[in-house]
Amino acid sequence: MSILARSEILREIESGRIHITPYNEAMVGPASVDLHLADAFRVFRNSQNNIAVRPESDFKDATRGIRVAPGDFLLLKPGETVLGITRERIDLPDDICGWLEGRSRFARLGLLVHISASFMQPGLTNHQVLEMSNFGPIPLEIYPDIPICQFIFQRTLGHGTYAGRFRGQTPESFLADD
Repeated sequence: MSILARSEILREIESGRIHITPYNEAMVGPASVDLHLADAFRVFRNSQNNIAVRPESDFKDATRGIRVAPGDFLLLKPGETVLGITRERIDLPDDICGWLEGRSRFARLGLLVHISASFMQPGLTNHQVLEMSNFGPIPLEIYPDIPICQFIFQRTLGHGTYAGRFRGQTPESFLADD
């Protein structure tokens, strides 16, 4: 298993095996692709109720969807977590998986873009949900459309296709309370 460098990422995109929508070649770095933050977020409700952590648990039961207006921001206070989603949709073939990673310029301010769900399965088709937390001491203004994270592509040994409950998620389905 190897991580794809820029030349291989571009080759896979040009051949149509990897799709990124919307796509701009300037997003492709030496060994990753920058992804931008959409305007859709889910914020945790101020609730005193417990949440049972079980396979059937649904994050939408503890959160509410909001959109941030153009030019506006979401304030993320120290110790808070919100869910965001990428503007780009990624479609992977069945022999390429990936990893979401933060950007060092934001990590140095205390921003984490994922808590523990950084692995993206082969055959994935969706926008990536981000578990964004402020681990710093200062409130952070989170603006839509910034290049918030990077996606690292990796070849798999063998083939597999993700068919889980989040397949095909979009900013609209992410916001919907079902």
